[in-house]
Amino acid sequence: MKFNPTKIPYHATGLFSPLVRDYINGEGTALDFVNYAPTLDGIEKATTTRNSFNINRSLLVEVLKAQYATIPSTKAVNENVESLLQENTYVITTAHQPNIFTGPLYFFYKIIHAIQLAADLKKQFPQNNYVPVYYMGSEDADIDEVGSFYLGGDKLQWSTKQTGAIGRMKVDDALIGLLKNMEGYWSVKPQGKEAFSALVDAYKKGVTINEATLSLVHSYFGQYGLVVIQPDDAKLKSCFLTVMEKELLTQFSHKALQPTLEKLRRQYHIQTEGRAINLFYLIDNLRARIELNEGVYTILDTDLTFTKDEMIAELHAHPERFSPNVILRGVYQETILPGISFIGGGGELAYWMELKDVFKEAGVHYPLLQLRNSFLFINAKMSKQWNELGFELKDLFKTSLDLEVAFVKANAKHNLSLEASIESMKTLYTQIQNQAIQVDATLGDHTMNLSVQSIKKIEELEKKIVKAEKKKQAVAVDRIQHIKKQLFPENSLQERVDNFAEWVGDYGWDWVEAVLKNSNTLQQSFTIVIAESE
Repeated sequence: MKFNPTKIPYHATGLFSPLVRDYINGEGTALDFVNYAPTLDGIEKATTTRNSFNINRSLLVEVLKAQYATIPSTKAVNENVESLLQENTYVITTAHQPNIFTGPLYFFYKIIHAIQLAADLKKQFPQNNYVPVYYMGSEDADIDEVGSFYLGGDKLQWSTKQTGAIGRMKVDDALIGLLKNMEGYWSVKPQGKEAFSALVDAYKKGVTINEATLSLVHSYFGQYGLVVIQPDDAKLKSCFLTVMEKELLTQFSHKALQPTLEKLRRQYHIQTEGRAINLFYLIDNLRARIELNEGVYTILDTDLTFTKDEMIAELHAHPERFSPNVILRGVYQETILPGISFIGGGGELAYWMELKDVFKEAGVHYPLLQLRNSFLFINAKMSKQWNELGFELKDLFKTSLDLEVAFVKANAKHNLSLEASIESMKTLYTQIQNQAIQVDATLGDHTMNLSVQSIKKIEELEKKIVKAEKKKQAVAVDRIQHIKKQLFPENSLQERVDNFAEWVGDYGWDWVEAVLKNSNTLQQSFTIVIAESE
C-alpha cells in the first residue's frame, strides 16, 4: 500500500478560527496570549523556564507504575517511565476523553503527533529526553459525546444507566453489544483483525473505562513509548491540593481570567468564560458543580452542603473527590507532569490561550501550545475522479455549491455568466440617474432603487440558468456531491466523524504507520493523503 501526502496551508482550508490562524502564523495579537511561539526556539525557552517549576517526579513514577501494574508493558514504555525521575526529562502531552473504541480519528492524530514531536525533539536537543504522554480526560461526564462513535456512516451510542465520570463507569452488557456490532463490521474487512482483538481484550465486562482505555491505547502505541496517565488518582491530586484550596477559598481562576477575556474580545472569539468556582465534586456516580452562596458550599443538584471548614477538611481528606473543569484541567495536568508542549485541536488551543494568567496565579508552568495534526484520507479511485472533474486537492475544502457552480460554468457549451450584462446594467442606470437628477434631485435615490431591483432579478436569472445547466450535467454534479459527502461526513471533517476501524479495517496497521510517517512536528499544515495499491 502506498500513501501519497499533499500539504495544504491551514489558512487555505477556511476551517480554523482567526485566533488559531494568527497564532500559528505569528500574526495579530495572538502571541500576546502565550509565553512561547510554536518553534524550536520556543521549545528551548520553554525547557529552560520549566526547570524553575518543581514537580514530584518520584510520586509521578510511583503512580504510573501502579497504573501499569496489570498490563504487560513494553520496554519503550518502561524506559520512558523510569526516565521521568531524571531532571532532564520532559513530556510532550496531548489530552482527550476516553472515548469508547477511541471515538473519532483525531484521537489517533493527537497521540501520534505527541509521539513524533517527542522523537524529533530528542534529535534536536540530545542533552534532554522527551516523553510522549496521553493524558486521559477520564473525569468528563458527557456520555452523549464520549459514549458514541460512527461506523459505516451510522452513529452508535452507548445506552447505559451509569452516570458521573466516564472513566469510572464500567463496561456493561450494552457496551459489549456495541463491540459485537463492530465485530460484524470488521469480519467483512480485509485487514485489521489484530487491531480488533485489542478492542476485545480491553473491553471486558466489569472493567472501568479508565482501565479499558489504558489497555487499548497501550496495545496500539506502547511500542512507540507512549505513556498513558490516568489523572483521576488520589495521590496525584494531593499534588494539586494547594491550587484547589486556593480556588475554593478565593475563586482565583475566575478573577485571573477576566483581563485576558477583555483583551481577547477586542479581536477574537471567546471560547469559555468559566465559573466562579472551577471545580466539580466527584464521588460515586456524581460529578456536580460546586457553588458558594453566603459562605456555604453547595453541590449542585444534590442536598450536599459544606461550611468553609468542612469543605477544606473534605478536600484534604479526599482530594480524589475534587475535579477541575476546563479552566483548571490544564493547570492540574502541568502540576503533575514536567510538560514542555501541549498538543491540542483548534478549540483546545483557543481556551488554553485564555489561561496564561490563571497558570501564573497558580504558580504552575504554562507550556508551549502546538496545534495538532489534521489529515484527510482519500482512496486512489476517488482521487482520480476528483482530478477528472478538473479540481485540485485544495478545492476539497470548498462548499458543494461553489464546486458545482464552478464545474458547470467551466464545462457549459454556452456562457452562463451574466456578469458582463450586470456591469452594463450598472453603467446604464448610472447614466439614467445622472439624467434624472438634472430634472429633479430627489429622483436619484429612486433610480438607484430601480437599479438594485433590476440587478437582483438578473442575478436570480443567472442562478436559474446555472440550475438548468446543472440538470444537463447531473452525472458530474452527483459525483461532486458524493465525494464531498464521503470525505466530509455529517458536513464535518472526516477526522471528527470516522472511526479508525474503517481505515485500519481496509488498510491494516499500514494506515497508522502512514499517519506516523506523514505527521508534522512543529510545522503547520493540513495533510491530504491518497491511499493507493502499489
